[in-house]
Amino acid sequence: MSGKVELMAVAKPGDIEKKSFEIIDSEVPEPRRFEGIEWQIARRMVHTTADFELIDLVRFHPGAVAAGLAALRGGCTIATDTEMARCGIPMRRMTPLGCEVRCLMNDPEVIASAKKNSTTRAHAALELAASSLKPAIHVVGNAPTALIRLVNLVEEGKMAPPALVVGMPVGFVNAAESKALLMNCESIPYISIEGRKGGSALAACVINALAEVVLAEKNLCGEI
Repeated sequence: MSGKVELMAVAKPGDIEKKSFEIIDSEVPEPRRFEGIEWQIARRMVHTTADFELIDLVRFHPGAVAAGLAALRGGCTIATDTEMARCGIPMRRMTPLGCEVRCLMNDPEVIASAKKNSTTRAHAALELAASSLKPAIHVVGNAPTALIRLVNLVEEGKMAPPALVVGMPVGFVNAAESKALLMNCESIPYISIEGRKGGSALAACVINALAEVVLAEKNLCGEI
């Protein structure tokens, strides 16, 4: 058995992404389930995970893409539920748009509140973000408790619906249920996925895909 492995010739790092997208496009021929910017988002999700099943699982609220783009054009704040998601949305993309990305999980007020009220830090961080940051976009890739609390606050009238919620917590305990709760709340523009799959990297890549659209509009360079 030969140990020889044939490698694709790649001239520079940017060509890797370009070739990856070409491969994804070729393996998902038209007509596709999604078009335009929705396809750009779904394709980046596949690129991030190498999981083509996400094309069947991703769900878009009818107003999600337009709302997300408008928020990014306006220089919004983005609140994430993990430091990993925050780091996955690079400032080289956000700074040209005037956007900031915040994660409050390690904020002393959050730690104290979680301990006092016997809740998760994700739950407490969401409460603080809702009351102080006034973010236009929430990115939830890990914590079902944060996503559930967000939906409850909106439904109880204690929080205005965010411009966009990227709700993709991963796991086996309340992950699928929290996403179903989000997708049943018509007042919240969302991009989410059905079932247990998700994660911080996946949620972050959705923001990156939207940011690339706005950067292209402004003729700015958005790099991976």
